[in-house]
Amino acid sequence: MITGKSTVTVGTSRDLGALLARLSPAGEDVEVVWNPEFLREGHAIDDTLRPDRIVVGVPSARAEDVVRQVYAPLLADGIPLFVTDPATTELIKGAANAYLGMKISFINGVADMCAAAGADVQQLTEAIGVDPRIGRGGLNAGPGYGGGCLPKDVRAFTASARALGATEAATLLRAAEEVNESHPTAALKLIEQTLGRPVDGVRVTVWGASFKAGTNDVRESPALAIASLMHQRGATVTVHDPHALPTALRRIPELDYADTLDASVQGAEVIVLATEWPHFREADSKALASLVAAPVLVDLRNLIDADAWRMAGCTVRQLGRPAQE
Repeated sequence: MITGKSTVTVGTSRDLGALLARLSPAGEDVEVVWNPEFLREGHAIDDTLRPDRIVVGVPSARAEDVVRQVYAPLLADGIPLFVTDPATTELIKGAANAYLGMKISFINGVADMCAAAGADVQQLTEAIGVDPRIGRGGLNAGPGYGGGCLPKDVRAFTASARALGATEAATLLRAAEEVNESHPTAALKLIEQTLGRPVDGVRVTVWGASFKAGTNDVRESPALAIASLMHQRGATVTVHDPHALPTALRRIPELDYADTLDASVQGAEVIVLATEWPHFREADSKALASLVAAPVLVDLRNLIDADAWRMAGCTVRQLGRPAQE
């Protein structure tokens, strides 16, 4: 039985089974079972011990029996088991991550529409999320998705659609990728609109380096992509993250890094909140605003209490929400 986080395109189990059949000693019966995981980074232990489902692609009834023996304790706890042919399971794994990527890109595209219309993406997502056909999960507007799994899985599923001749599906999936790829530039536009000038020569603090809270993973991190883009445009950029600074420093050493919130905002002209750590939501707005040269906060996660920061003297702009004086 094969498990793991590798991207497996449709047909991989079949091809691996044929290879093993050729290489196995004569008379030895070898079967390949594909058992993808659905672990969320930062929640892997919980997701392993209490998964929301188990999915397996099996070539025979004998293989299914083995799977049921392996997972007997979880099945006894009522965890649903989906048994399919290998090709279907390969597509289930890819489709799950591709749909999540599309959902994130969809709400980020809608957030851009809200910004242009003077509408509020938070109110919009609450209203559409109550529809059970849509659901609230994954509908948080932000700077885009990242990490080591979701971007590559969406790319792989797009490639599979193209290889299978499903051109309309490939076009749809590629559009979601393009929205995600464009969001560091869209974030920069919002930052410069809030500042009223380009970031060239501006001292910027970016709160967040990891691609999401709960991990130190900075692979394809939207926060670091935005920080790097501003650095390339001439800004002096300081990054603070409660856990990901060592990995960020190794990946992008040309940026400045600060170990504490206080140190990160000293002399800054703008703070950009790019990762949804509770550490940032719970920050002392009054104390920190007094350390910022010209207090401007651009919240790309809609995380903070904007009114509290405004009362502390900050100009606050949140992604996909109307500007307020």
